Amino acid sequence: MVVCGVAQTALAQKAPAPPPKRNPLLKLTEPWPEEDVLQARRTESDTRRLFKEIEPLAFTLTADFGAINKDRNPESTTRFPAVLSVPGENGADRNVAVKLGTRGHFRLMARNCDFVPLRVEFPRDKTTDGTPFDGQTTLKLGTHCRGDKAYDNYTLREYLTYRLFNLVTPLSFRARLGRATYVDATSKKPIGTRYSIFIEHENEVARRFGGRIVELPRIVFSDLDAPTLTRMMLFEYMIGNTDFSIWALHNVRIVQDPARRLYPVPYDFDLSGLVHAPYASPDPRIGIRSVLDRLYRGPCRTAEEFETAAAAFRAKRADMLALVESMADLDPGARNEAKEYLESFFRAIEKPASVKKQFVDGCKATPTM
Repeated sequence: MVVCGVAQTALAQKAPAPPPKRNPLLKLTEPWPEEDVLQARRTESDTRRLFKEIEPLAFTLTADFGAINKDRNPESTTRFPAVLSVPGENGADRNVAVKLGTRGHFRLMARNCDFVPLRVEFPRDKTTDGTPFDGQTTLKLGTHCRGDKAYDNYTLREYLTYRLFNLVTPLSFRARLGRATYVDATSKKPIGTRYSIFIEHENEVARRFGGRIVELPRIVFSDLDAPTLTRMMLFEYMIGNTDFSIWALHNVRIVQDPARRLYPVPYDFDLSGLVHAPYASPDPRIGIRSVLDRLYRGPCRTAEEFETAAAAFRAKRADMLALVESMADLDPGARNEAKEYLESFFRAIEKPASVKKQFVDGCKATPTM
């Protein structure tokens, strides 16, 4: 009887089972707010201070990084207290109490990175008012991966990929380069000052477009807006990125507009050829040996459709190369490598004939990837 009583008490104390996951398809049928509400959201998201300014943001992040860098479980829900400090308008630092979580998969593995990628959760009170983080809720923070200063080049080059896509389309994640000083909360001693990247929240991307994020895994190419998909695939080819999947929603988010059309938006480009990080290697199943080897992974299109997409990139060639040149803190060798990698792409799309040869001839039809 005693055993039964203890067992019943233990069962009674168990946490309730989590509610079943909501069917993601229901999101597609939800009603839309009025146009004036959508416009207000669009304006609010578009004018967020953090992403309207482009100069590197200096900030200090104080936390128990010893504990944080041990949390390598991709499913972890642990949050660590931290203080994010930025210079205030009167010269005094503004301190914001935030929570940090680890994130990712590949870079979360200790064999790949010493310093984990982070998620920064901001308080919902007025603490961030008047700071660059005004209006922010949760942001991904791209970090330097390893202590070697050379890794700053890879952070700068990944930041560059976001800026390059911003030049082609506003339907893209914005990024803000940061100059982060990490401080150990226990010893109060700085760990180091490194480049970092704040990446725009996915909901803000969607709102700037007048749309919303929908969770729709296992969709195929024909489900998506064709010109947007072609543009995305051409961009991924340009930067030499194959680390994405629409079918699995890996490094791709889906935006729905009020007309119920679906648009893919890519992110997370650290395994691309343009970044060329030492830990990056392609999936052996796709048949290329190096991330520097480009592979088009999109749907087959007509020569005219590819030419339309390519023309948008050619129109931004000078701006893209100027952007690379403007990255003053990028090592000269890394800057030249990035420029030559882009130039090789522009040679491939230089003329309609070269576009046809590169993307139309021999294209193998596939419904998704």
